[in-house]
Amino acid sequence: MVLGRIADGVAWGMDTVSSTVSEALFEPVVRLGVTGLSRAGKTVFITSLVANLMDRGRMPQLRAASSGTIQAAWLQPQPDVTLPRFDYEAHLAALSGPDPQWPESTRAISELRLSLRLQPTGLMGRMGGPRTLHLDIVDYPGEWLLDLALLDKSFAQWSAETLARLHNRPEAAAYLAAVSETDPGGTHDEATARALAHGFTEYLTAARAAGWSDCTPGRFLLPGDLAGAPVLTFAPLPEPARARASIWRASLWREMEKRFEGYKRAVVRPFFHDHFARLDRQVVLADVLGAIHAGPRAVEDMRRTLAEILGAFRPGRNAFLTRLWAGRRVERILFAATKADHLHHSQHERLGAIMSALLREARDRASFAGARTEALSLASLRTTVEETRTHWGRPVDCVRGRLQRTGKQAAFHAGELPDDPAALLVPAREGAARWLEGDYGMMAFAPAPLSLRPGEGPPHIRLDRAAEFLIGDRLLRG
Repeated sequence: MVLGRIADGVAWGMDTVSSTVSEALFEPVVRLGVTGLSRAGKTVFITSLVANLMDRGRMPQLRAASSGTIQAAWLQPQPDVTLPRFDYEAHLAALSGPDPQWPESTRAISELRLSLRLQPTGLMGRMGGPRTLHLDIVDYPGEWLLDLALLDKSFAQWSAETLARLHNRPEAAAYLAAVSETDPGGTHDEATARALAHGFTEYLTAARAAGWSDCTPGRFLLPGDLAGAPVLTFAPLPEPARARASIWRASLWREMEKRFEGYKRAVVRPFFHDHFARLDRQVVLADVLGAIHAGPRAVEDMRRTLAEILGAFRPGRNAFLTRLWAGRRVERILFAATKADHLHHSQHERLGAIMSALLREARDRASFAGARTEALSLASLRTTVEETRTHWGRPVDCVRGRLQRTGKQAAFHAGELPDDPAALLVPAREGAARWLEGDYGMMAFAPAPLSLRPGEGPPHIRLDRAAEFLIGDRLLRG
């Protein structure tokens, strides 16, 4: 029996190695990571991307589609049998049914494999015959990506930074009141630790709902089977004086510090090693319009969060990260401002410029070891149509769509985004409480009923440009 199990294990291992070698040599694989900040729409992005790669009538800016290089695309069983499958069919059904609705967002990591049969153009390409490229799409929560920044920080540093931000946020009032009544240097008490962790989790939940971007640690919001475990029972505290050395080892602070380090060791590092470090390409989605609507502090929070994300792609700044990268690099990183369909097309360029400006400082500082970064605005699924209305005797460019709450049609003008992104970023960095000029609104639109012709995927804005940047080169060369 034991020998049989060993033989089975060896056979399975040989099959796995053989499959991996075969794919590397004959059917190359591109692993695309997809994540997003709060309410950015990554489930819709993946669903629409896959649908538009299978039916490519709306993908003119994807060269492999417009040139006829892609002959066919189909879904296959995913290679990693330990990961949940991204439920593409259910999500597409929600978007394309008689009463279309936004699909439920995924709350854990999932994967989907799309295989593409490619026929390269040109004489040499035709002589070589068709070939297959596999696109493995890895969907994971944005909070997990933000957690990678914790690997560089001590508990004291993380606590100080987090508490400094909380003092300006009404969602944190209850937690800060609890901290003010707690002695971090006092003897550890499990009931106190649990109460603080619960209060901090409630703050994170409220902060995410309010549109703040830096909602970490991510597993506090998406605990899964770790719910209630000590590794999720810590919270930021003001650092006490270490005068009482004999008591210090048993203090609440010391126990919280141990759990913070345990979280990095048992949760963050395995995610990096098992999933993140295996990616070839990455897209990060952000609801920039939502941040602008929330005000200057939300925009500054997003700028700082995007800088943290860029830092996660910089092997060399952290010895642990450098060892895990082991020579592998994410080759291309796309940062996309979603919900471009909430604006008239005349403002799309301004939205893309704001996204680029939010990234500029961090991108200029970073060393990406050859990785290309790009920023643009897009709508994974277009929910509106454009129209011009007269307001106070002047024409106003609007969008019209079906309201999420009532189902009624409504026209909407979000406000005029500035030509110069500095008009938003400067007051954001200065800590302004509100915009001095301009009034920016948001509207929650429901998906529009879809009527697709044969060969067409769902309508979108610049999804084909996003696909061209992320995988276009690999589609043309395999």
